[in-house]
Amino acid sequence: MRIATATMFAFTLLAASSAQAAESYAFGNRVLTVGDTAGKLVELAGSPVHKEPVENKFGAREAERWEFRREDKTLLVTIRDGKVYQIDEVY
Repeated sequence: MRIATATMFAFTLLAASSAQAAESYAFGNRVLTVGDTAGKLVELAGSPVHKEPVENKFGAREAERWEFRREDKTLLVTIRDGKVYQIDEVY
């Protein structure tokens, strides 16, 4: 568990330097917005290539980060309570 946490921390630091947060993301002529359901995300983007739990400092799960590959970038979508909470594009 500690290795996975350390790896995710390193990835997060790397991603933070080249990430861009967004309130919405376009999939062709359809748009995903913060607040949309996880179901709509799957409808627009398909299945994620990876899912990672987001935990607080006590280890309790607060959300889940879904990773999608889109052309030359990675799309990280944080899901909290079944809804899109945050959208990040990583180049």
